Amino acid sequence: MDEELHHPFERTIIPMTSITSGTGYEVLPDLYALSLQIVNICFIGHEHASEFVLIDTGMPRSADAILDTVRERFGSRARPKAILLTHGHFDHVGAIRDLLEVWDVPVYAHELEIPYVTGKEKYPDPDPTVEGGLLAKISPLYPTEPVRLGSRVQPLPENGTVPFLDNWRWIHTPGHSRGHVSFFRDADRALIAGDAFITVKQDEFWKVLTQKQEVSGPPRYLTTDWQAANDSVRKLAALDPATAVCGHGIPMAGADLHHGLQELAGNFNKVAVPDYGKYVDPEQDRSH
Repeated sequence: MDEELHHPFERTIIPMTSITSGTGYEVLPDLYALSLQIVNICFIGHEHASEFVLIDTGMPRSADAILDTVRERFGSRARPKAILLTHGHFDHVGAIRDLLEVWDVPVYAHELEIPYVTGKEKYPDPDPTVEGGLLAKISPLYPTEPVRLGSRVQPLPENGTVPFLDNWRWIHTPGHSRGHVSFFRDADRALIAGDAFITVKQDEFWKVLTQKQEVSGPPRYLTTDWQAANDSVRKLAALDPATAVCGHGIPMAGADLHHGLQELAGNFNKVAVPDYGKYVDPEQDRSH
C-alpha cells in the first residue's frame, strides 16, 4: 500500500443508486461513459486501444467496476496515461486510491482544486437547508474530507492544454467547486462538463433514481458560488456543444442538448439558483 496516498472514505458505502448504474455509453468512437451508482466517469480512447485517459474515478468502492470496464473495452494489459479530475468531491474521487495502487500514473487537477486532493483543505459542508428534494436534505451524510494524493497529483497546464490529449482543452468552470474544470474538443464540440451543469435534477431522489433527463444547474447542496456557477454555464453554452457527458445524468446530444443548455444559460438565476440556502445570496438579482 502506497503510504503517500490517503483516502478517508474509500470504503464508505454511499446508499444512493439509479436505474442506469453499471450502464456504459459509447458516446463517440473514442469517448465512453460509465455510470457508477449516480455519477458518470469517462474514458477517452478508442476501443481495443492499449492506452486511454480516465476522467474522474466515481463513487467509493467503484474500483473493481472500473477495472472490469477497462479490461473489457481496452484489453487486459491496458492502463491509462493519466487520470484527470473535473473536481475532487467524494463521488468523483471515490476509487482513486484503489486505482493508483494498480496504476502508477499521474493525476491532474486545476491548481485551485489541489488543496482538496492533497489533504490541505476540507470542502465546505453540504447545505441540507437548501431548496431541493430528499438528496439535498440528507447531504450532511456525504463525505467532505479531502483525499491525500501527495506528489501523484499535479496542476493542469496553465495554457489550457490537456496532458496526453492533444485535441482537447480544459476550461475553468468554477461555482460547484473552486477549481472545477470541464474538457472540450473543438473539432467535434464534445464536452465533458463534470458538475458545471448536469442532465438530471440531482437533488430530487425520484429523478435521480429514474434518471429523468433534463438540463439542470449544478447539484444545489454542494454548490457554494452561484454567480460563478452562472458564469460557467454561460461559458459552456457559448461553445454550443454537440455532445455532452455530465457528472450526473444520461449523456445528451443534438437539439435536446442545445435547447436545454441555452434555456439554462438564459434563465439560470430563475431555474438553477435555489430560493434559499446558506450559500445563496438573498440580494442576488433573479430577473435573468
